[in-house]
Amino acid sequence: MRRWTFTPHWSVMPELPEADAARRRIADDCLHRTIAGFTLGEVAHVTLPTEAERARFVGTQLTRTHRHGKYIFAGSVDGPWLHIHLGMAGSLRTWDAQDAAPDYARLTIEFEGDRRLTFRDPRKFGAVHLVEDVENFIAEKGLGPDAMQIGGNAFADMIGRTRGAVKPALLDQAKIAGVGNLWSDEALYRTGIAPEAKGSDLEPARIAALHRAVQDIMGRVMAENADYARLPDDWLIHNRTAGAACTRCDGIITHKKVGGRTAYHCPTHQTR
Repeated sequence: MRRWTFTPHWSVMPELPEADAARRRIADDCLHRTIAGFTLGEVAHVTLPTEAERARFVGTQLTRTHRHGKYIFAGSVDGPWLHIHLGMAGSLRTWDAQDAAPDYARLTIEFEGDRRLTFRDPRKFGAVHLVEDVENFIAEKGLGPDAMQIGGNAFADMIGRTRGAVKPALLDQAKIAGVGNLWSDEALYRTGIAPEAKGSDLEPARIAALHRAVQDIMGRVMAENADYARLPDDWLIHNRTAGAACTRCDGIITHKKVGGRTAYHCPTHQTR
């Protein structure tokens, strides 16, 4: 048994859909299995649980998972929990002992029997921590509501009170947790909103359309298990290159820095 993560043909930072695909991998393959031990790979410059923290999990079982924004949690009702952040290139791989181990393995959980769960992180920007209480962790991190759970009124309040550009507001994890660079661009592209438009200048109907777009887009990516090749051809993700033809009008895709982040957009149909 080997289950790999789909990786697009260009390098992208894992966002909410990738985090949810990783959470589902734990839920589908690793729950209710007794943890026999851990194996460490090359761990320099990687944040991982200490030996004493790892020992607390040995002999116990992971019985539930949770995701908030891009943060993944696996544990039990009484804790403790493992918090996993994929960083810039991390992933979770489930495999069996007879399979070849994944490369760039930083931490592997060995379950009784053959099952293994590996945190793979080529660039070493990810992390695994022990967390006693998930809700306290979320509050201490100052994370806003999860992007897939936030309601229309709360979303409108967050965006409508933004006097700056809407693009960085969508990326502000203290406002809304989980929206990243790719899907903020996709939502603005779908709704025709310029990335530099001020949130406070947007009409309520446009903010409502943006809220629907954020959740519809990421919901579709989640449904496709973050396999970008299965997304509709007219999405920006397939043409997210300066000079590419816009799939929604006769315009040309370009990019600019907005709030310190690169925004790909079509200036022909994405207007204020």
